[in-house]
Order: sequence, then structure tokens, then C-alpha cells
Amino acid sequence: MPDMDVALKDAMQIDGAIGVALVDRSSGMALGIAGGGRDFDLQVASAANTEVVRAKLRTMEMLSLHEKIEDILITLDSQYHLIRPLTGRSGQGLFLYLALNKERANLALARHQLRRIEEALDI
Repeated sequence: MPDMDVALKDAMQIDGAIGVALVDRSSGMALGIAGGGRDFDLQVASAANTEVVRAKLRTMEMLSLHEKIEDILITLDSQYHLIRPLTGRSGQGLFLYLALNKERANLALARHQLRRIEEALDI
């Protein structure tokens, strides 16, 4: 089972990957990051996307939807942002956040690869 660093490195191998982070939903802190850069601050993106996850969970609770979030997709003009909450016992309260270049990424394949990485991740 890959550890966090291997999982982040694997996620950066997904076609079009700009950056990836493993994020703690309760604090909004990135526990690990790969990629990003001066023009794309993964620390800021991680904290802000924590609010997206929290808002969706609150909405599901208000609607009495008793399901798990598989992933959350945000589509921008030039990027896809995928948020995948970890479902394993050791990953409770964590999510993977992956930003992709829309021109280079295959969204269906990226979702599949991120799910595979999440399932193998051992925190």
C-alpha cells in the first residue's frame, strides 16, 4: 500500500496534472502537496476547497441524503478541479484535491486513476 508521498507522486503522473494535495477536512491544512507553484498555491487552494467539501456535506445533511461523496468536480475555463474524500478507515476526514489542465487531461481517466490511488493509499 503506497504512503502519502507515493500517492501524491502517482497523482502527478495523471495526464494534465497541475498539482495535488492531501487535505485534512477539519483544519483545511494540506498534509502533503506535489506540483503547484508560484501561480498556483496549493496551500490556499486546499484551505478554500475544504469549505467546498463542508458546504456539500451540510447540504447533503439538510436534504437527508445518506450517501457518500464519490468526488466533487469544479470545471473552470482552463482547468478541472477534482476533490475526492477518502473513504478508508484510516483516511476519515481527509480528501485528495487534484487540479488538472483541461486541454491535456482526460477527465474520465483522471477520475478513475484518482479513485485507484485513493483505494490504495495507506495513511
